Amino acid sequence: MDKKAPLFLVAFISFFTACAPQEEWNTATLLYFDTICEMNVLCEPRRFEACQKEVQRVFAEIEASFSPGITDLDSPLVLNLYDKALQVYQDSDGFFDITVAPLTRLWGFIDKRYQLPSPEEIEKTLRIMGMDKIKKENGRLVLLPDMELDWGGIAKGLGIDLAAEALKKLGITRSFINSGGDLFCWGKNPSNQPWKIGIMHPRNKGYLGVLSVSELGVATTGDYQRYFEIDHIRYHHVLDPHTGYPSRNKQSVTVVGPQALYCDALSTALFASPHPKKIIEKYPEYGALIVDSQGHVLAVGKNFPVELL
Repeated sequence: MDKKAPLFLVAFISFFTACAPQEEWNTATLLYFDTICEMNVLCEPRRFEACQKEVQRVFAEIEASFSPGITDLDSPLVLNLYDKALQVYQDSDGFFDITVAPLTRLWGFIDKRYQLPSPEEIEKTLRIMGMDKIKKENGRLVLLPDMELDWGGIAKGLGIDLAAEALKKLGITRSFINSGGDLFCWGKNPSNQPWKIGIMHPRNKGYLGVLSVSELGVATTGDYQRYFEIDHIRYHHVLDPHTGYPSRNKQSVTVVGPQALYCDALSTALFASPHPKKIIEKYPEYGALIVDSQGHVLAVGKNFPVELL
């Protein structure tokens, strides 16, 4: 009897191992802020449906709180993100400003009815902008008349961060979430290497370079993402909150760091500001790759592995 026991044990372990579900890479696409979002998750196939539901739940909550026209200004989620947006606003001397919505609307970037506003229209709109004009009273944000918030430069990153946190709570140790160039990845990729993230070339087809990252967020702001042209002049959506016109000194900015929401906001701030190095120095865990208006590439802040092509 004793001699047969080990054989029975080996047979039992082999049977159990053969029947145990195996992890594999699962991919899905979701719609998030009118942008295709791709998620790539290493897990058992039967668990992937739960992963998708969690990500969809997070994205639905973010869209319900921060989509254009939403006026709920007292939820904990809104107040918390406002504090983070205010931090970047102050650290960037106002070059990241969520009160830019009326200006964005004036230029036609919200409804895609593009136009070149008059200087008088721009000046009038600038008077109702500035996060320093927002007040917090009784746990609620109080805006000036006609003031409108545009959360687009930070809310998408928040959703990606929260989706990643939700998947980690489900035990996911290797994954990638990408929504229109704003992303977060952790663990190793399917080749058991750091994730390879391509940085779009702002003028030519293909990539400018490739990042090798893990446990990091990445976000890019570029003048090629939303724009229109009049008389061969490109008017893009990255508006300078101080002048009311598109910022002219860069083609793209890619920011890498621990949280996608700060990568999102900082990529806008660094694009609009004439002093990006001064801003990124206040965020020592973040770094940026900047393509200036002449096409020159400059790295500022913390260095991350990148191969320029």
